[in-house]
Amino acid sequence: MTEMDSSRHAPRVAILLYDGFTALDAVGPYEVLCRVPDASVVTVAKQAGPVRTDTGALGLVADHALHQVRQVDVLVVPGGGSRGVTAAMEDQETLDWVRGMHEHTTWTTSVCTGALILGAAGLLRGVPATTYWASRSYMETTFGAVCTPGRFVESGKIITAAGVSAGIDMALHLAARLTDERTAQALQLAVEYHPLPPFDTGSPEKAGPELQELALRLIEDAAR
Repeated sequence: MTEMDSSRHAPRVAILLYDGFTALDAVGPYEVLCRVPDASVVTVAKQAGPVRTDTGALGLVADHALHQVRQVDVLVVPGGGSRGVTAAMEDQETLDWVRGMHEHTTWTTSVCTGALILGAAGLLRGVPATTYWASRSYMETTFGAVCTPGRFVESGKIITAAGVSAGIDMALHLAARLTDERTAQALQLAVEYHPLPPFDTGSPEKAGPELQELALRLIEDAAR
């Protein structure tokens, strides 16, 4: 995949994969964006081939290596476990690629702790943004982002989503930006995204400190 001309009607989407990414952070937006009319979606990693998720139990295949993808309309940076995100934040090849993509994107987006990778690339200083609830203060103090509540936050051409499942919300919003609200509404129906969770503990404010601690422990245990 080499340099391509920008087109509102045929958006090119690249989803970054790296060792230790969270599956739904990538697959959630993919399920929506791959159905945007005329869109093409590719997965990209340091090397083409299988990339393991944060639990190690699942792998996705990267279509292309970073050096093969030079320009896209939409960049999606998923979050991941501490090990994976930290490594990505410290990898200069990955950060250089993210910066290079951002120069030409129509939309640069992240899901969950993917915002920390955008921050490490220097893209969030002074920018209203959100991330996984446990990483909000870190994103703000380390990268100078303006922590802003919401399932997703649009600031200029940067859209950041909150934790994991919020990537679907962000992708539907992005689909409306790429097409129109009617198409995005139809896409929501196409994937039957009508969440009616059995519990009302999907935000830290509602869950409280005890469940927050348990949630983080469950995430860490699954990644071992």
